Amino acid sequence: MKTWHYAFLVFIGGCCLGILSTFVKLAYSAGFSMVEVTGSQVLFGTVIIWLVTIFVKKTRTNLIQTVKIILAGIPMGLTGLLYYQSLQTLDASLAIIFLFQFIWIGSLIEWIFYKKKPSSGKVLSMVILLSGSILAAGLFAESIKSISWQGAFWGILSAFTFSIFIFLSSIVGKQVPAIQKSALLATGSMIVTFLLFPPVFLFDLPTLAGVAPYGLILGIFGVVLPPLFFSIGMPHVGPGLGTILTASELPIAIIMSAIVLAEDISLLQWSGVVLILGGIILGNTKRFNTVILKLSSKISI
Repeated sequence: MKTWHYAFLVFIGGCCLGILSTFVKLAYSAGFSMVEVTGSQVLFGTVIIWLVTIFVKKTRTNLIQTVKIILAGIPMGLTGLLYYQSLQTLDASLAIIFLFQFIWIGSLIEWIFYKKKPSSGKVLSMVILLSGSILAAGLFAESIKSISWQGAFWGILSAFTFSIFIFLSSIVGKQVPAIQKSALLATGSMIVTFLLFPPVFLFDLPTLAGVAPYGLILGIFGVVLPPLFFSIGMPHVGPGLGTILTASELPIAIIMSAIVLAEDISLLQWSGVVLILGGIILGNTKRFNTVILKLSSKISI
């Protein structure tokens, strides 16, 4: 597989995460709580990915390897819990901006652990991405009377845990098949979620049946696909560039809100989406140039 293929998979993983907010809003509007939504998400996602492992090739891992991968899944579970907690006291436009700080946090982690200083191009890309996120989230569309610092705290924490998850997924279990690794990551996510919020809704059949459709969709796009794509792509692109690629999450969230929720998206917000996509392209200039050159050579032939 070519290097840009790995980058594309990480990009798609970010797109999958962007789908979540729309269905979380739909679940909330249907009367389900954060505990029920997050619990059903990790439950269905973990069950699905383990069922898939039955039909694919696996490798034998020792206890230490298994535990490491499961522990690496804990930040994934914490990210969802912390982000949904921030949404309890913050507008969605503000909460997602705090979560979006994972872009520079990821590069900082790479700098600290790999001694890899961000290039001027990558720094410029991050500036564009953060500027685009502010516009795309509609921060200037409404006047903000007050900010809940408690919500801001949870939002920033979710950015840190997401950055840690991206970093760990790039270094842990490199020799383990992607689907098998994703199943173990999902298990870690489910364990920490159920420890913090016991799934009592499982014993209420009407509630379980009602939240199941939302949990199924959220499980596929939040628990199954992102860890799978990250497991394949992150070890090859690295956490710094990986965080830039996962910025695809916000444009997809905006587009889904417009299509599914019929929310009014201003021209300023669409300009933010364009900025974010431009920042992703800028952060991957070499890869995009390589793809374009190859396509051009094929066309000329």
